[in-house]
Amino acid sequence: MSRETIRGRVYVVGDNIDTDAIIPARYMSTMDASVLGKHAMEDLDPNQYKIPFLNPDGSCDYKIVIARRNFGCGSSREHAPIALRAAGVEAVVAQTFARIYYRNSVNGGIILPLESTLDLTDVFKTGDEVEIDLRSLPIIQSCVKRQAYPIKPFGPVKDIIEAGGLTAYNKKILGIA
Repeated sequence: MSRETIRGRVYVVGDNIDTDAIIPARYMSTMDASVLGKHAMEDLDPNQYKIPFLNPDGSCDYKIVIARRNFGCGSSREHAPIALRAAGVEAVVAQTFARIYYRNSVNGGIILPLESTLDLTDVFKTGDEVEIDLRSLPIIQSCVKRQAYPIKPFGPVKDIIEAGGLTAYNKKILGIA
């Protein structure tokens, strides 16, 4: 099923959010997505990010992460997009992504990485309700102010995510069962 929109609350972070902050190394012994999701972003600096990403029970109220540059930098950790997805995040919107994070997100069919043309961390605040329109001219807009901001075109990325990853997508296109 193809989704045309993603709507939800945002969690706003800055530059260089590395994979150690997304999912701390101490949880690398598991691939259990539910465990990873309950620890997503728990090592963000509490002095900088006063509002925690996770609730005390390990649940998350945010469907979208908005970041500046170089989101997902650091080690090549496939667990990072899995942890965010398991926490309930459906998309990350950033000015730029670390190449390995972007590839892990798309190739694994895990989470939608969207690149903004602007620094959206100056526009949105943690907790804001937004809607991302994924059609031909993708935008992100405030549900309150109704101001829209462009997202770079993403080619087949959405289709790859929806297919369940690059391998499943290629099989689908080639008609291989």
